[in-house]
Amino acid sequence: MGRPSRLGDEDRSDYASALDEVIASPELRRLLERSGVPGARLRVRGLAAVARTVPAADAEYRRYAALRLRARGGRRDAGAAPLSGPGDQERPGAGALAVLGVLTPVLAAVAAATFLVLGYGLRLAEALPALAGTLVGVGWSSLVVAAVTALASAVALYRTAAKQSAADAVAVPGPSAAGSPALAQAREAWLAALRDRGIRPFLLQEIAEAAPGAGPGEGHGSRFSSPAFAGPDFSGPGFEGSGRPAPRQPGPERP
Repeated sequence: MGRPSRLGDEDRSDYASALDEVIASPELRRLLERSGVPGARLRVRGLAAVARTVPAADAEYRRYAALRLRARGGRRDAGAAPLSGPGDQERPGAGALAVLGVLTPVLAAVAAATFLVLGYGLRLAEALPALAGTLVGVGWSSLVVAAVTALASAVALYRTAAKQSAADAVAVPGPSAAGSPALAQAREAWLAALRDRGIRPFLLQEIAEAAPGAGPGEGHGSRFSSPAFAGPDFSGPGFEGSGRPAPRQPGPERP
């Protein structure tokens, strides 16, 4: 059958609700009143025994988990196109284009600032007017390149975000998928099996083991013992452990 499934974090609340229902049942309430075991203590023991009770309904839980996973991820698997197919899919070199789209505006802006500072510096110093004019022209050209590439990168980023949002909207299951009758029936079947075959037998065993069958001085194998009794056989002056009279020892006669 394989290894038992582990209970997911989202199913802990359902497990706690099933445990409370079993504890609140008339049968368990009568047993708790007779045995004197606190219900809160029994609930703590039940919450800590998930690994012992859940495997009893493992088949029902596997079916419920599979239907839930299919309802949540079925649309994503059906609507997603393979990465190697045609269209707007991921292609080799897409990462390099993204890097260039980010670096080109930055480098162009740095070059534009450098050329403009040098060109206008030479003009202010009235030195090398030809070189100063060339530097200023190259600086303004670099500034235009930086602006164009920055705009193109912003448009590409916006398109990518819009596609991702559309894909996420398609992948989210609607209310009909999340609340399908088959999924609800599978959940109820798992909870019923969990209550009947897992939680209830465990709680009955806990009550049977924790019920005080006898008070102090009573119970299994209890014996009365006191300093006056050394064991099952009484021994004292003139008596041995076998219960026969001990032979008299010779001694000095009194006058």
